Amino acid sequence: MSLKKINYINFCLFIYMILFLLVFATNNALAFSETPENMVLVNAGGFTRGINEKQYNAANIQGKQFKDESPSKMIYLPSYYIDKFELSNEEYTKFIIATDHPAPAYWDHHKLNGSRQPVTGVNWFDANTYCLWANKRLPTEAEWEKAARGPAGFVYPWGNKLDSTKANFAKGKSGEKHITDSIDSHPEGKSYYGAYNMAGNVFEWVHDWYDPNYYKSSSDIRNPQGPSLEVISTKKILNKYQKLNDKKRVIRGGSWFAPAASITTTHRFWNNPMNNSYGVGLGFRCARDKEPDSSLEARSYYMDALVQIGENKYQSAKESIENAINISPNNEEYISMKKLIEKTLN
Repeated sequence: MSLKKINYINFCLFIYMILFLLVFATNNALAFSETPENMVLVNAGGFTRGINEKQYNAANIQGKQFKDESPSKMIYLPSYYIDKFELSNEEYTKFIIATDHPAPAYWDHHKLNGSRQPVTGVNWFDANTYCLWANKRLPTEAEWEKAARGPAGFVYPWGNKLDSTKANFAKGKSGEKHITDSIDSHPEGKSYYGAYNMAGNVFEWVHDWYDPNYYKSSSDIRNPQGPSLEVISTKKILNKYQKLNDKKRVIRGGSWFAPAASITTTHRFWNNPMNNSYGVGLGFRCARDKEPDSSLEARSYYMDALVQIGENKYQSAKESIENAINISPNNEEYISMKKLIEKTLN
């Protein structure tokens, strides 16, 4: 490719980036004003789910196996909201009073039942029932991971280096802490989207069933909902602890009790949906669908294309811009971008 052609392409990309940022900032400001109380918006678009061996080694994660977290793959999600905080005992109390739902395990534990501490000792059905009562739902595993790691694909919600001051895990820095922190603690450790304590404090139930081979076997890259129970049932043994008559749901994020290896944004763990184990520390946060905005979704695919071009991933950029064109087929800006990418590929 000639130098003149490369300079032309770089100039065009610069103009596209400026135009995109102006439009995206306007759309983002509008979306923010409509965000429900104590929730954060995660805009439509792609993110990298999972981790590959190179990223794993670069992060220098000790005492961790990552086989069920690979391969890494670009996943596309529509816009959605997710709770800014883990659900508190205060909010769960309102639910109990309104519905006469049974109290969770350790409800009377004086070190865990503060009003601003996250509710713990809930099973999957408790968490799911609360979210439905609140006109929400449990997040999918993919939604949880995107909200935790942000567009840069961080290993921890705040970045790529472990920092014991930004989360409550491994019984605290001293190794002797046996309680949760308040739901609004560690603001310096919140995720790119503004969600608190997505590392540590309590493990969080998500919607999906657990399959250790799901990332390897699934071809679903658009709003994946996890493996079906039927698919899991066809496996002889999921692992030596998990047999056919003992299906698991995914839990994410680690807890105050769990080791550092469990608080990465890609770590996958599981538990029996009926379990409300204190030792694991089981809590949750809810999610909610955002009413689709086709123009914003198309813009998000356009942003993905720009990012991928910056990383010289022109084939992936072409796929992203084609997604934008499928949503907005008459948008001349997207059509021009596709032509530019195709010239680069040729």
